[in-house]
Amino acid sequence: METPTQPKIKLRTRALSVGHLRAFEAVARHLNFRIASEELALTQSAISRQIQGLEDEVGVSLFLRHTRSVELTGAGQQLLRAVMPSLENIDGAVRQIRRTSGRKIVSISTWASLSTQWLIPRMEAFQHDHPDIDLRIEATDNAVNLETSDVDLVLRYAKPGSVPKHATRLFGEQLALVANPLLLKSSRTIKKAADLAYFSLIEADHDNRFKHNEWLTWERWLVAQKLPDLEPKRWLYFNYSHQIVQAALTGQGIALCRLPLISDHLAKGDLIELLPTERMETPLAYWLIVGPRSGQRPEVQAFCEWLISQAAITAEAMGENP
Repeated sequence: METPTQPKIKLRTRALSVGHLRAFEAVARHLNFRIASEELALTQSAISRQIQGLEDEVGVSLFLRHTRSVELTGAGQQLLRAVMPSLENIDGAVRQIRRTSGRKIVSISTWASLSTQWLIPRMEAFQHDHPDIDLRIEATDNAVNLETSDVDLVLRYAKPGSVPKHATRLFGEQLALVANPLLLKSSRTIKKAADLAYFSLIEADHDNRFKHNEWLTWERWLVAQKLPDLEPKRWLYFNYSHQIVQAALTGQGIALCRLPLISDHLAKGDLIELLPTERMETPLAYWLIVGPRSGQRPEVQAFCEWLISQAAITAEAMGENP
């Protein structure tokens, strides 16, 4: 049985018009004309005409049409690799233009623990001083491409060598043993690490996928104390940092917490630090990274200045040298 051949198309040399690229990207992403037409609010025949027009312009077929499916040709795959980041850049620029023409908005991406425990409790002060600036917080563990997204800045938790050179270090990290003061009033006192055997210990779940988990475990702290075999009264496991803090606040046990994220609770007396001479450093730090298209906007500059000043207070509370 002979294989059907694609019709020969005369190659053109003039620059490509970009009107059909949105339809091409949608069909290539879904490999489905119907879904692409629904996404773009066009008819399937309109999408088909746009794809045919693009193929005429390019001079080769971009899709192989089967009875119930389509697939990209090699040329289609090559074009898609160029089109997707280009459209993302265009969309990002349009979002920026629209946003700057209306209300002043600063968009921040961070992860849930820092957002919940450190950033949100401080934001009222910024909003009081800057009532004309709106804030949008996106809590995610996923990496954000500041070149193409509409995020203005990201707050990240990483080792120094894994952040861009222009990143601003906010503060480092120490781990501290903390508990609700009422827990200690109803139990024996803790004068040395071995006394922890009489208490419940709250631990980060070893089964989660958080890549920095190895630095935050009781196992590492107990090894440093030369007590690797210590067994507490019981273990309580949680897979989010703010859950660990909440459990400690409600007196369910003793937690090994990131000091920057609980400094407010310590200052208010909601938690007390145990064995303060046994704090443990980690190689991780907290960073501010500003997007290349956002750094010159006054509202972003104002937020960054405020954020750095708040970070300095936290660093001082931790005993970090300026």
